[in-house]
Formats: sequence, structure tokens, C-alpha cells
Amino acid sequence: MIPGDFKLKKPSRKQVILLIVSGIVGLFGTAAAITVGVFTFTAWWGLPLDIYGFNEGPEQPIAFPHTKHVQELGLDCTFCHRTVAKEASASIPSVEFCVTCHKIIGDNSEEIAKLRSYNTNEKPIDWQRVHRVPDHVHFVHEAHIRFFSGSKNVVTKIDINKVSSQIALDDAIKIYPNTKVGEIIDVKESQVCMTCHGDVGNMTKVKQIRPLKMADCVNCHRDNNAPTDCVTCHY
Repeated sequence: MIPGDFKLKKPSRKQVILLIVSGIVGLFGTAAAITVGVFTFTAWWGLPLDIYGFNEGPEQPIAFPHTKHVQELGLDCTFCHRTVAKEASASIPSVEFCVTCHKIIGDNSEEIAKLRSYNTNEKPIDWQRVHRVPDHVHFVHEAHIRFFSGSKNVVTKIDINKVSSQIALDDAIKIYPNTKVGEIIDVKESQVCMTCHGDVGNMTKVKQIRPLKMADCVNCHRDNNAPTDCVTCHY
């Protein structure tokens, strides 16, 4: 064998640059694929990872300040979402309803100016939906509001014979964070919303805080001795 017969040819400068570029593109491509995969997996099984703004909630046409209306003005959730305790869905107030107050309130606000523009042009506000269940799932707000509201005894586990008068500690602390087992609490209709939607009154931008997947709903029904038959939600 003659020495040097199998000596590798030194790559050209063009080949080196191409190799480096390919490596960088491959690295970023792999990172992007992993990020998308993790986001899809976590969103499917629960909530998106709270990174890169994935779980911040959508931008709305008008930045409605729940903190202003709930915390400062003391408005009840049912003041705007008027059908939540009476019907299957929780209504969204119309533009005309909002303008009832904001004809004379908020002259120096850009967001109020947007609201008045919608009213002047007779156009509805295209709010971006935050919470959604599949179309084949029927969630009845009225039934849940009725079940959880009223005077409740805080317990670790619901007694099958005392369902209407008890509330599990896990649900109670979402409403009253310092609640302890054995206490009697009065749950208002508007406070029931917090068990699924979180403390919206303290959110500058509304976001989803609970998975609302089938397992989440079924587990809640089991914990509260509610029906788990398929036809309860799928009909």
C-alpha cells in the first residue's frame, strides 16, 4: 500500500461554510420542532407551557379592564354576564349595554373611544374566545352555578348523602383562599365562576387557568357525586 492513497481531501472553503450553515439551520430546526412538539403536547393534555406568552390569553379588540370594573367599582360578574345563572351559556354584554354607562364615562380613554366607535358604526365587538370546549360537549352554566352556590360546609371529601350542603376544600380555596375544613361559607353565584375561570376580577388580561379537558370534568363530577354518564354532556 502506498502511503497517502487514502488521505482525505481537505474541504474547500465553500464546503466548510456550507457545513456550518447546515449545522446552524439544523440546530434551530430541531429546537423549533421540539418547542412546537412540547407546546402541542402540553396544550392537548392540559394547558400550554407558560412561556413565550403561550398562556397569557388572547389580545382583545378592546382591552377590557376587569380589575377596574370588579375590584374598584365592585360590579358583580352577573351584572354583565346576565344569563350565566339562568341559561346554559354565559352571555357577553352587547355594545349598547356597555355604552349605557360609557356615553358619559371615559372621555379620555382610548379603549372607550373604540367602544363608542363600534356603537356609532353599529358593529359588534369581535371578542376573542378564551375558554372553549368541543362542539360535541354541552356545558350548562346554570346547573353548575346552582349546584355550587349557597351556604356550604367545607369538607375534604363530599358525602354522598350531603352533596347539596357541602363543598370540597379544593374548590372552596379557589373562592376563599384561607378557607379551612369545617367552616361554613356563603358562595355567591358570581363566585362559582372562579372554580373554573380563576379570579378574573384580578386579571388584566383574561386567560385560561384550568385545562377543561374531559378528564378534568369527569374527575370534578366524581368528586362531587355528579353523573358521569356520557349523555350528561354528549347529547
